[in-house]
Amino acid sequence: MSKKLMRSGAIVSAMTFISRILGLIRDMVIANLMGAGSSADVFFFANKIPNFLRRLFAEGAFAQAFVPVLTEYQEKKTSAETKELIAKVCGTLGVLVTGVTIVGVIASPVLTALFGGGWFWAWLHDEPAGAKYELASLMLKITFPYLWFITFTALAGAILNTRGRFAVSAFTPVFLNIAIITAAIWLSPSMEQPEIGLAIGVFMGGVVQLLFQIPFLWREDALVKPRWGWHHPGVVKIRTLMIPALFGVSVSQINLLLDTFIASFLMTGSISWLYYADRLLEFPLGIFGIAIGTVILPALSRRHVNDHGDGFKATMDWGVRAILLLGMPAMLGLIILAKPMLMVLFMRGEFEIKDVEMASYALVAYGSGLLSFMMVKVLAPGYFSRQDTRTPVRYGIIAMVSNMAFNLVLAVPFGYVGLAIATSMSALLNAGMLYWGLHRQGVYQVSRKTVVFFAKTLLATVAMVACLLYMMPEQQAWLDWHIAERTAILLKLIGVGAGVYLGMMIICGVKPWKLNSGADSLG
Repeated sequence: MSKKLMRSGAIVSAMTFISRILGLIRDMVIANLMGAGSSADVFFFANKIPNFLRRLFAEGAFAQAFVPVLTEYQEKKTSAETKELIAKVCGTLGVLVTGVTIVGVIASPVLTALFGGGWFWAWLHDEPAGAKYELASLMLKITFPYLWFITFTALAGAILNTRGRFAVSAFTPVFLNIAIITAAIWLSPSMEQPEIGLAIGVFMGGVVQLLFQIPFLWREDALVKPRWGWHHPGVVKIRTLMIPALFGVSVSQINLLLDTFIASFLMTGSISWLYYADRLLEFPLGIFGIAIGTVILPALSRRHVNDHGDGFKATMDWGVRAILLLGMPAMLGLIILAKPMLMVLFMRGEFEIKDVEMASYALVAYGSGLLSFMMVKVLAPGYFSRQDTRTPVRYGIIAMVSNMAFNLVLAVPFGYVGLAIATSMSALLNAGMLYWGLHRQGVYQVSRKTVVFFAKTLLATVAMVACLLYMMPEQQAWLDWHIAERTAILLKLIGVGAGVYLGMMIICGVKPWKLNSGADSLG
């Protein structure tokens, strides 16, 4: 069990790593082109709204409802029935998302006013910031159709994941990054408003991602003609599961949009600083947390369908240990190396030392919640795989309301940094409730060996932190160095930190490379 999961997780992590590296290159190009000024704020805003809906219609709520049902069909139904389900889901989802896309393009000024309240208010009162509202409305018309393409891309990815073809869907986001980078280098510089060129890149990225998936669907004999099927039993089951899942997945997305709404009233650059910090957070979260959560969901679904209770618990425990092993050092490393990483990756062109300072505060705040974000990715499938979407929704709503309260309390004294702190606090609350619910239902409880494993990872992480703090150069030295020197020193710190962590884990009796051999081999 663990060997197969580890192999699948490694594949997803490797593909995601490539995508995230290109994502960082994309953000470096954007930072060089626009920095953290008004244009950057507007682009990130126009990109965030379709991404919010993507989480609902695509890989978020839809995948959490679709994967367990498709797994059940593949395990217990005929091939013809499974293909019929795919056709009906594709047609039904297609009609819905087409309608939403058309409305989104037409109503872009309304959506901009709703989520960018500060800009809309400035536009109403003929203030300079009102130009952001007009530009954002235009750019949203260009980026919104991305939702249509990425929805079908996610549908294809979910089908491939249930059949163990994790690499394809994990690699697909690479093409979005390539499209945006291409637009930033060759299209944006020739335009009066470079940010519009980036919006066109987002649109083209959606098209290419979908086209890339089609041959793999055909090879799996899953390329079917879409058909309307609102009342098909499988579709009914999926939409029944998806409705509460929509609220569950939307919790974190609504929190992000709320952050954007509040940030639109704050100083120029707030949205951009939060974005750059979030991008660095997403790097370890995507490579480790999302990758492990991706491979765990189909595995848990199969064990639930086949009534393998012990296997279900063992899979959950494997996921928690994997998150602890990778998440603990990633979280503390991200916090300690926040400024150096921002300097190396983004400090060039229009992105200045002030932007490094401001973004680093948000990164430290976000980074403190990394382990919680990662745990949510592993604990939530414990519900979705059992086709229980209501319980995590209830917890998610509590976390969302709490986040709103945290925002209101922390935004006044801490500004945009308070928004990041609030997001991390709500993630911790959400992860805690998810675990408590699994424990209360008798579905999963952390084993004693996992508790010991946590203590060992904590000890090794403390040793890593002490080493990094001892070796860390002064900030002025980072500023004096050339980009090549900064990069070399940063890589040295990361390498030494990883070496100390790994060495301490071995001293503590843990063999990280045997994570794929089962829980007992970890010590």
